[in-house]
Amino acid sequence: MAFRLVPIVEGHGEVIALPILLRRLIAILDLSVAIDIVRPIRQPRSTLLKEGGIERAAQLAAIEVGESGAIMILVDSEGECPAVLAPALLARAMTARGDKRISVVLAHQEYEAWFLASASRLRLSGGVQDHPNPEGVQGCKEWLERWMPPASKYSETADQPVFTKVFDIQLARRAPSFDKLYRDFESICREARTVLDLEER
Repeated sequence: MAFRLVPIVEGHGEVIALPILLRRLIAILDLSVAIDIVRPIRQPRSTLLKEGGIERAAQLAAIEVGESGAIMILVDSEGECPAVLAPALLARAMTARGDKRISVVLAHQEYEAWFLASASRLRLSGGVQDHPNPEGVQGCKEWLERWMPPASKYSETADQPVFTKVFDIQLARRAPSFDKLYRDFESICREARTVLDLEER
């Protein structure tokens, strides 16, 4: 039996990329636990943030989670302070489904900021260096665009999954928001192992 994790994301790229990332983390953590990463539920950021938006998304995810599992909500901060917005969104999601394990992570500024921390690993144009302060960049997609090979443009749906497969996870942990995702997911995996062990007894 597997522990189900249902992600909620805002972008088309993350629908494909986030499950890839979470499976990479499962391999790194090596906790010998079966986690079923469900296809993410996508809701635009504007929808999630408006009144009732994240609550409805949490309700939908809870149906997918079933009896045992967790919900992970990933949203770009787009310049807002994650330490302020993330707890507020978590509180709203918990009012809707306080019976479920819910994690809220804000990628600061964007999901792509995590790539910048290990930019030299992304097979971009020669000379690109790992960014020392990836979350200080406003316009991470535009930053990547400048380093794309000639005649290429950065595409969220095409490049986000590809970069997710190869970026350096340990370097990316220099970005506090990615480190939070890493720690939250590790906690979920440990809880999953406990739940599954109890169910097997």
